[in-house]
Amino acid sequence: MRVFKAFLVVCALGAVVGGIIYLDKLVKQNILAPWQNVPLEVVGIPAWVNDALKERLVAAAMADGKGIRIDEEAAGRVRQNIEAVFPWLEQVRVRTLHDRLRIEGRWRRPVALVKLGLERFYVDRHLVVLGYVPLDGLPIVEVRGLAVLPDRPVPGQPWQREDLAAAVELLTLLGKCDAERTPGKPLLGEIAAIDVSNYEGRANKGFPHIVLYTTDDTEVIWGAEVGRWQRHLEATDAEKLAKLYAYYEENGSLLGEVKYINLRDPQDRIHLPIDRY
Repeated sequence: MRVFKAFLVVCALGAVVGGIIYLDKLVKQNILAPWQNVPLEVVGIPAWVNDALKERLVAAAMADGKGIRIDEEAAGRVRQNIEAVFPWLEQVRVRTLHDRLRIEGRWRRPVALVKLGLERFYVDRHLVVLGYVPLDGLPIVEVRGLAVLPDRPVPGQPWQREDLAAAVELLTLLGKCDAERTPGKPLLGEIAAIDVSNYEGRANKGFPHIVLYTTDDTEVIWGAEVGRWQRHLEATDAEKLAKLYAYYEENGSLLGEVKYINLRDPQDRIHLPIDRY
């Protein structure tokens, strides 16, 4: 009997402990908590994402103002909020863990800066419009000379313009070359602007279509749009890249030495980078 009574006592204590644990979990799942008390984990953040962008992500997660619970319904709302107002993150996934919400996704990396009057915004390599946030960790180049059109950029949507696309294509190409040839000191870090005002010769058929400007206003005359060099009897895109990076590597900089660097003229016996560019 004593053994049986002891067994009953142990079972009763176990039931009490189990009940407390269950109630604790139930409370955690159902009490609406202020955001600062809800653990949030964001994984896969690139090094260039600064605190300002992280704060915007947190604000976006709470955009509907309905509060947060650590449950599946809340996770779904957080995902919808982010997709609606935070275009920097795509393929968003929000998972509910036992003590936090985990946010995952692919960050859109800005390539170019556009200024329209007092308005400023970025575009990524797919021309998706991203709101302006000062970013010191990326070489982002301003696009100048865009044609004046009635359409307006919409955050989170591609801004489909041929002159902008030509600028972004060249900047993306230079970014790939930087990653391959000069990762420690990207050439794009010395480029302030890309001018497409003469895109496809719309201002003057005989002038270069695309010109890059360094941070000290040295002109880097690229010429025709990427892939169209043959129409204008210019150097190939590979030759232009080879000439530009050879100069950069030899001098250590594009700045201060010359007034302009002309890449248009074809040259024989020039070392070519791999055609994958």
